[in-house]
Amino acid sequence: MTRAIALTIAGSDSSGGAGIQADLKTFSVFGVYGASVITALTAQNTQRVSGVLPTPAAFVKAQLDAVATDLTIAAIKTGMLPTADIVDIVADGIERHRLSRVIVDPVMIATSGDALVDGVAIDRLRARLLPLCELVTPNLPEAARLLDTPQARSINEMEAQARAIQMRFGARGVLIKGGHGAEVDAIDVLVSQPGAPAIALAQRRLETSNTHGTGCTLSAAIAALRAQQVPLIEAVTRAKLYVWLALAAAKGFGHGCGPVDHLYHIDRFDPPA
Repeated sequence: MTRAIALTIAGSDSSGGAGIQADLKTFSVFGVYGASVITALTAQNTQRVSGVLPTPAAFVKAQLDAVATDLTIAAIKTGMLPTADIVDIVADGIERHRLSRVIVDPVMIATSGDALVDGVAIDRLRARLLPLCELVTPNLPEAARLLDTPQARSINEMEAQARAIQMRFGARGVLIKGGHGAEVDAIDVLVSQPGAPAIALAQRRLETSNTHGTGCTLSAAIAALRAQQVPLIEAVTRAKLYVWLALAAAKGFGHGCGPVDHLYHIDRFDPPA
């Protein structure tokens, strides 16, 4: 049986909870082979990001070309794209290699509050990458930043912002994540394609500080499922449940915002002999 291949194009998290490391763990959980293009090295832990070293754009291109000319990539997720040049290289590569099922996590700020991309890169993401994506997954602050508007405060405002992102930037689908909201339930709003009805996806909000890597993990889970040709709405629903279970099982590693437990399910089984 051939195993589907998913590609993550993102930054490295030295603490292992987000970025490339979270993505590859998530791909494995869903039974997908993971490949990677590293866009930046970060010196970070659960408390802060103390350094960011963007990968030279030419080397991002070299990584992407090496992977795409050898492996049959069934889906992609993008995460931290720290510079405008890197955004352009990634968009060019998606077009050149005719890659599809592109899930864009518009990473801007780490869970610790540290900025991860510059303003020019955000402009290029709007212009170059969003028109190529099947789904973009901003949280409430990221959606507001993409639109240069105040943060949504209700489901209706989340839907309006999702449709505005579709209309203004050409994204096919938009999932606005409500984890930063104040409701009893954590409610995400999905508009799967232009003109489609909005779907509100709710999970009981968990009282936990172990939220490091939630956005990376959700988008990676969606990409893994789409690589296996799971329909988009089902993929988003299953990915959201996976993140909720990983949050509920989080062990509290580190002294700040700990990571979710990507591998919670292995507690049920003995390791290989």
